[in-house]
Amino acid sequence: MSATLLFDHPGPRARRRVWLFNVIALVAAALLAAGCLYALHQRGQLAGELWRVVLDGDFLALIGDGLLATLKVAGLGMALSVLVGLALMAGLMSRRRWVRLPVRGWMEVFRGLPLLLMIFFVYLGAPALGFELSTFWSLVIGITLYNSAVLGEIFRAGVVSVHRGQREGGLAIGLTQAQVLRIVLLPQAVRRMLPVLVSQLVIILKETSLGFVIGYTELLREGRTAVEYLGGQYSIPVYTAMAVAYIALNLVLSGIAGWLERRLR
Repeated sequence: MSATLLFDHPGPRARRRVWLFNVIALVAAALLAAGCLYALHQRGQLAGELWRVVLDGDFLALIGDGLLATLKVAGLGMALSVLVGLALMAGLMSRRRWVRLPVRGWMEVFRGLPLLLMIFFVYLGAPALGFELSTFWSLVIGITLYNSAVLGEIFRAGVVSVHRGQREGGLAIGLTQAQVLRIVLLPQAVRRMLPVLVSQLVIILKETSLGFVIGYTELLREGRTAVEYLGGQYSIPVYTAMAVAYIALNLVLSGIAGWLERRLR
């Protein structure tokens, strides 16, 4: 049976228009990039002595320390967010109203608060309650509170997207609700929600850069330290190196996700 199409295939004229718009966009982007490079050259920002700093041993050691600190927060934040998110998803899907409603309220509150505000609440609020938290744990807890609420909704949507016949079949063979969720629904839901899940994990990685506001020495703060030490003229080379590091980390995450997706097929 042929699939129902919700759009018409582009004809020759439409394809020519698409090709023309793509060419115009590429030319405009190239001109913009050339203009930026020319402006940087005119101001001496492309001088070799400025860019050689990114290969300096001390600079690379500083960036390596920041990268390691970023990965520690990101790795722990991802793991805790996934675990708490799964627990929230189970609460959302509970048949008991007294479980489902508080979980829904929890998620709406923490999804609605800005992450930066949450980090400040944890960092400044914990000592007021008698708990001494390091900048590391303040950042991890803030990231976990926010992203677990987001991931909980992602997990719930993934499970709900599985055909209801799968749930009914599991119950028919004597599985409990928890067993159906763990054995039947979640493995199928993971395949469907993997792209969205990876996107959220990439966001967590980038959110670690908010640690600089409470003094945590992650990658971005180490870059800022380097600029303060070397001088403002080194800002573009240093922050370009930061951008390359973040892009490389995100590409690694995307590669792992692609490998997992192929394995799960």
